[in-house]
Amino acid sequence: MHFELLHQDKSSQARAGKLVTDHGEIETPIFMPVGTVGSVKGIHQHEIENEINAQIILGNTYHLFLRPGTEVLEAAGGLHKFMNYNRPILTDSGGYQVYSMSGSRKITEEGVRFQSHVDGSYHFFTPERAIDIQRSIGADIIMAFDECTPYPCDYQYAKRSMKMTHRWLDRCFAQMNNTEPKYGYEQALFPIVQGSVYTDLRQESAKYIADTDSLGNAIGGLSVGEPAEELYAMTEVVTAILPKEKPRYLMGVGTPINLLECIALGIDMFDCVMPTRNARHGMLFTSEGIINIKNKKWEKDFSPIDPNGTSSVDTFYTKAYLRHLIKTKESLGLQIASIHNLAFYLALMKEARVRIIDGTFTEWKNMMVVKMANRL
Repeated sequence: MHFELLHQDKSSQARAGKLVTDHGEIETPIFMPVGTVGSVKGIHQHEIENEINAQIILGNTYHLFLRPGTEVLEAAGGLHKFMNYNRPILTDSGGYQVYSMSGSRKITEEGVRFQSHVDGSYHFFTPERAIDIQRSIGADIIMAFDECTPYPCDYQYAKRSMKMTHRWLDRCFAQMNNTEPKYGYEQALFPIVQGSVYTDLRQESAKYIADTDSLGNAIGGLSVGEPAEELYAMTEVVTAILPKEKPRYLMGVGTPINLLECIALGIDMFDCVMPTRNARHGMLFTSEGIINIKNKKWEKDFSPIDPNGTSSVDTFYTKAYLRHLIKTKESLGLQIASIHNLAFYLALMKEARVRIIDGTFTEWKNMMVVKMANRL
């Protein structure tokens, strides 16, 4: 795997690059749809590739470990073959799920004991086991096992947690070096910067992660309830330290506005459940602003969902029809809304890349941020 930095915006830190993996090339900046259990919820693989135009998707180590389990995935030849998807896949390490299950897990230096949300059974993840599971899943990019701290978070706790995340990272690298990919293609490990919203901790963690000289680097522990200003401030602190020649992945972010502002701060890769989760509740991100399709104002609106949209559903279906489907809880409505939102996110990334290359990114970004805040 390698990354080429192709263009740098003159009036911001925005970058356009190309990340090359054994399953294909990824043009950055890029958004990765979340396929938690080996499926982007409610969407066929051919729609991921041809309607949404995703170049890489994300799978979840915790969920895939519980179901279908590594035995099934290994028998299938890895997640790519199991789900018949031939483009790059990234897996998170399970650290975020551990964070979100604070009531049913215990963290020690050795690892994390947690209770399955499926059947109540207990399991133990160590950094080594997180690497082994991701080897079995077969992702192109695998994430280091870390602790994602909550917000707000006490400074001393954040510092202890960050130090432990660094020690866990050393163990992740050792396990990577002691094992081989199972399916004949390269797997790259990305370490994760932590440190909550404390500038000195973020700087210390970013330097530690930069010194590992990894193929790429991630920023975790943000988008966990902190104000947007804190998200941007911490991102700026970290991107100033992480090496420019490596891809930078901001985990779990976010709204279209978040994405545009963080691209301007030098981020290359994003993932978030928001486009699909919000779609299932009737919130659409469009070229002119945000639509709550459940509102009565759309009941007799027979115009296309988004006349400027890039997927076929945007002009094939009307707002009134989609509203009817969502209101009646028809599964087709959830599917249409999810395809629309994800296609919008990917089109936004593609346009950002074009603007970075042609030198108009900042002006375009500032205009789009105003549009994206508009509730129609």
